[in-house]
Amino acid sequence: MRLTASVTTALMLTLSAANAQSVEIYVTDLLDNIQAGYCLDIAKGQGAAANPDDGLQAHTCYSPSGEIYVDQAFDAAQFKDGVLYMPEFDVCMQAVSTEAGASVKLASCDGSDAQSWAFSGDGTIAPVAATSVCLTLAEETRTGRSEANQMKALTLETC
Repeated sequence: MRLTASVTTALMLTLSAANAQSVEIYVTDLLDNIQAGYCLDIAKGQGAAANPDDGLQAHTCYSPSGEIYVDQAFDAAQFKDGVLYMPEFDVCMQAVSTEAGASVKLASCDGSDAQSWAFSGDGTIAPVAATSVCLTLAEETRTGRSEANQMKALTLETC
């Protein structure tokens, strides 16, 4: 079961600056997270050992440890161009399609419409080509190395 438009406000995303360029993108509502909330994160592996081919998920934020890990780090300078770029891996977030239920993945940056994102004033992120669908966290929560490492799938759902 996915979160619906009625709870989209729980998905408002905010930027947390670690320095002028590296930021995390996190959900402003803690939802069911028991630590520091959810951040966009490469789905498998940690830090530089993460594999961008595994796509993105929402995962417990790492920044409370005092740093932003590279598998949650986005280049803030790219936001003005509507690009969600992860410099450590040289990849961009891309919509697999613009249909509700579609996933997002990481791919080589190519400037395509599938990699162009709109950031609204209410904190939502949507593909420029289809602003009626927004980046959304699944309702189901998985755990990782411990109960404190919580994860949720990411899809595009009707805003």
